[in-house]
Amino acid sequence: MDKMKELSRRRKESHTKLLSLKSRVYEKFLEMEKEAFSDGELSKKVKELIAVGISVVIDCESCIQWHIEQAAQAGATHREVLEAVEVGIEMGGGPATVSARFALEVMERVYR
Repeated sequence: MDKMKELSRRRKESHTKLLSLKSRVYEKFLEMEKEAFSDGELSKKVKELIAVGISVVIDCESCIQWHIEQAAQAGATHREVLEAVEVGIEMGGGPATVSARFALEVMERVYR
């Protein structure tokens, strides 16, 4: 199984498990996530692009994949996502280029 499919599978599995355990903290996290990414002064698309850049800086591959997919679904173009990745590189320096490599792989899959 390729890396992105495995990340998605594990994310869905953990999501389901936490919900089945009735994790109140996780349920509150989902509420916060929904609110944080809803349209406000900034659109969901812009917020997802911000999250892409942050994900590159913190080197969270699952986050990178999720937020690139969400940004694309919110209407972000390939170029907009690339620029968000580039901001992450600038903010994270050399180590962020490693995360950027994975982001480019995700972008190839999402923007075929």
